[in-house]
Amino acid sequence: MMVSFILRIATRMLVGLMLVFSAYLLFRGHNAPGGGFSAALVAATGFSLFAITEGTGPVRQAIRIDPVNLVALGLLLAIVSGLLAVVDGRAFLTGLWWPASSAGGTPVIGTPLIFDVGVFFVVLGSVLTLVLHLEEG
Repeated sequence: MMVSFILRIATRMLVGLMLVFSAYLLFRGHNAPGGGFSAALVAATGFSLFAITEGTGPVRQAIRIDPVNLVALGLLLAIVSGLLAVVDGRAFLTGLWWPASSAGGTPVIGTPLIFDVGVFFVVLGSVLTLVLHLEEG
């Protein structure tokens, strides 16, 4: 397998930028366009490019968790984000935020963000499972 020197250098620069942009999309997604799905696709594209140029071993070392376990963790987070509303006496997947008021510029974390992180893990784990198996086989 011959990979060009230019592609390897470009990949090293692009992967970091893609992962930062993915985090940006993830954390702005519950208030504006973006979210877990699009963020995971950007991250998966970065990891796919990394797998093509460096092989699957370095990608598996970088993520440090089996992609199938990422899918399970994501499903768990998505379900928990919905059940938190049920525990509070509301309908499943009703949004809850802590703290309730965002006075004074205090960051607000809520169940939509937890759900988006769950979707992120499900999509990233699914795509990485496919990409890594295709590269290895």
